[in-house]
Amino acid sequence: MTDRSNLGSNPISITASVAAFVIATISKLGYAGIVALMALESACIPIPSEIIMPFAGYLASIGRFNVLLVGIAGAVGCNLGSTVAYAVGAYGGRSFVEKWGPYLLIGSTELDRVDRFFVRFGPLAVFIGRLLPVVRTFISLPAGIAGMPVWKFPIYSFLGSLP
Repeated sequence: MTDRSNLGSNPISITASVAAFVIATISKLGYAGIVALMALESACIPIPSEIIMPFAGYLASIGRFNVLLVGIAGAVGCNLGSTVAYAVGAYGGRSFVEKWGPYLLIGSTELDRVDRFFVRFGPLAVFIGRLLPVVRTFISLPAGIAGMPVWKFPIYSFLGSLP
């Protein structure tokens, strides 16, 4: 029998809590809630877009939202949050991310993996990375560390986020 006295460590409880938070935020704030939640997710805060966007899509399917506006709101939110992460990488550098990343569930292994990905694909890594689970959350940090031109970053990020 499993000890359930510490519900905080129960993955089902955590997932249910995050889902409830996402549903409440989008229900109350509408498109602005999608933008805000996707911005948090893209700023390396562990709020999964896999919960945000399907719920927003459901609301579009029942006529509460417009599906095109849902996609744009998600991409705008991604761009806002990823710009924050890009700036952290650009101004704080790798040492800053290595010091504070573990608090956001970013270990040196994840940072090394995304770093190699960025080196291999260059600025295209941001576009490709925005399409890949897990990588999409962290690609902005190495883009900033690598010194990707600030004018290119939001273009590649938005285009990769839109699909």
